[in-house]
Amino acid sequence: MNRIAETPEAVVKATKDWLVKAVIGLNLCPFAKAVHLKNQIRYVVSEAETPEDLLAHLIEELKALDAADPEEIETTLLIHLKVFEDFLDYNDFLGVAEAAVEDLGLEGEIQVASFHPRYQFADSGPDDIGNYTNRSPYPILHLLREASVERAVAAYPDPAEIFEANVETLRRLGIEGWRRLFLDRTGD
Repeated sequence: MNRIAETPEAVVKATKDWLVKAVIGLNLCPFAKAVHLKNQIRYVVSEAETPEDLLAHLIEELKALDAADPEEIETTLLIHLKVFEDFLDYNDFLGVAEAAVEDLGLEGEIQVASFHPRYQFADSGPDDIGNYTNRSPYPILHLLREASVERAVAAYPDPAEIFEANVETLRRLGIEGWRRLFLDRTGD
């Protein structure tokens, strides 16, 4: 697939499809449904072609989220297609992203979560089903307000069990079941 040729609209559509079918549909994140239904997620497709360009775009989006009314924009998905196809390079960039949060004085205000098509947790194999909890159609830097995360976690009976439940859900589904989630049912 030539992702570089995809339109921003197609990228956002595929990302929303993943969010609805996997993240919300499988309840991988019990906090995602509310912000989705309230239309409080900002989807941004970055045209960055270098890590430096992506960092500049990330800084813009961190500032924009910080300045935005949480009732309007609660979270941002910064989707980037032209940088970090390789997961290890992407993973290394997360330290740069965290440093940007700190440099902007947003530590404790905004955090960066990570999703990637080839996401792989340390000490897991590439096909380990647990990796699919963080697999997305494109590399994504998810910018979250810390206050929202704290409220959501406080309202959840045992947040530590979320990951365990997700892995169990994905084990039952299997990799083929995961792939079937995203088949175009219209036959196109």
